[in-house]
Amino acid sequence: MATQNLDLEEQEQLATLRAWWHDNGNLVLGLIAAVALGIAGWQGWHWYQRHQAWQASALYETLAKGARSGDAKAVRDAAGALAENFPRTLYASMGALTTARVLADGGDVKNAKAQLQWVIERSGSEDLRDIARLRLAALLLDEKAHDEALQLLAAKHADAYAAQFAAARGDVLLAKGAVAEAKQAYREALERSDPKSETLRAGVQLRLDALGG
Repeated sequence: MATQNLDLEEQEQLATLRAWWHDNGNLVLGLIAAVALGIAGWQGWHWYQRHQAWQASALYETLAKGARSGDAKAVRDAAGALAENFPRTLYASMGALTTARVLADGGDVKNAKAQLQWVIERSGSEDLRDIARLRLAALLLDEKAHDEALQLLAAKHADAYAAQFAAARGDVLLAKGAVAEAKQAYREALERSDPKSETLRAGVQLRLDALGG
């Protein structure tokens, strides 16, 4: 009798399981398929990201070699490919900064400024945007575009670059003839600078001393 009861219980459980599977089987299979597709998609996306990063890295290496050898064409070509195909990568921003330096050194200030402006507008790195602002302000200072440079240096920037921005602002103000304001900017640069930044501090102190403190 106990064995019969056990068989009946097993049959009831099996019948219940069959009924549940009949009602929910398609949903379970759908969930399994969705999870499998999600995993495959996640793996595919990461593969794509790694592949993109590898391609961008190779282009940046080509650009860097061109910059070291003085091959301006190789630099421009690689920079263009990075900006067009991999604009969201750090390699594109670093490539634009390097290209701007090469172009500026070669006397092509107009296109150097365009490269720096691209970084300011498109880079996902706050650090690289701030570096581009500082370099663009220096080019504007050379062109005596003082007001434009000051406007650029007034943009919000990271605290880590506060001393550099203040020092650059001092240089522009001094060139503009605003000596008192330049001295104030240099003092701010010293106050905001890291004590370990000896080169920056020495340069700013020298300029400040030349103005009588």
